[in-house]
Amino acid sequence: MRVFSLFAGVALSLASGFLAAADPDQAIRETLQQLQPGLPIEAIAESAMPGLYQVQLQGGRQLYASEDGQFLMQGYLFQIRDGQAVNLTEQAESRSIAQQMAAIPTEQMVIFQAKEPKTHITVFTDADCGYCQKLHSEVPELNRRGVEVRYVAFPRQGTGSPGHKTLVDVWCAKDPLDAMNKAKARQSLPSVSCDNPVDEQYRLGQLIGVQGTPAIVLENGQMIPGYQPAPQLAKLAIEAAVGRADVANVDAR
Repeated sequence: MRVFSLFAGVALSLASGFLAAADPDQAIRETLQQLQPGLPIEAIAESAMPGLYQVQLQGGRQLYASEDGQFLMQGYLFQIRDGQAVNLTEQAESRSIAQQMAAIPTEQMVIFQAKEPKTHITVFTDADCGYCQKLHSEVPELNRRGVEVRYVAFPRQGTGSPGHKTLVDVWCAKDPLDAMNKAKARQSLPSVSCDNPVDEQYRLGQLIGVQGTPAIVLENGQMIPGYQPAPQLAKLAIEAAVGRADVANVDAR
């Protein structure tokens, strides 16, 4: 999904300070806190690979560690199933991101609904991003194909930037859909203010690894960085929704 450089300049194997492995959770946490104090660890659990522990960080990112915390690994973990390589890391990250997207109240999004919805996508967007505007021009086609488009804010130049102000104007408008259409057409908007989620959504995007816009999250949590033509994007979105339903059915058995 993406490369995350967590410990710049730090070797990911430790040769000293051996910690007893009686409590793998504690040993791994102590190692990680020594390397990066305040690292937001959400959970530590045994991975599918014997002897390897999976560390889930806030935002969905994954690390792996030995039981004693003396060896750390950053990268993809694959499992061979029926002759096929399954990316367990990507699956875990996607599940976490999907949960975080589902936790965003829909009233805090700018949503372009489909008449006959089959699935939805969540799009981290900026107001003056060229490819964001191109994607927005294809929202009617996505809606026609059954894909609901849910916008969340991601001002690329940060808080206080002109793009940030435009997004605030969109979210605070009496008609956010009309305001979004105008913003994407580079039309000026009335300057307004209100209690809005722009900063919070921007921080969430940074947390899950959004680095540019548009950043598209499918229903299953898979992230697509950048513009995709409507037919291709709709196909990916519907396939992701079907796959998510299949997994849910298997889990329910």
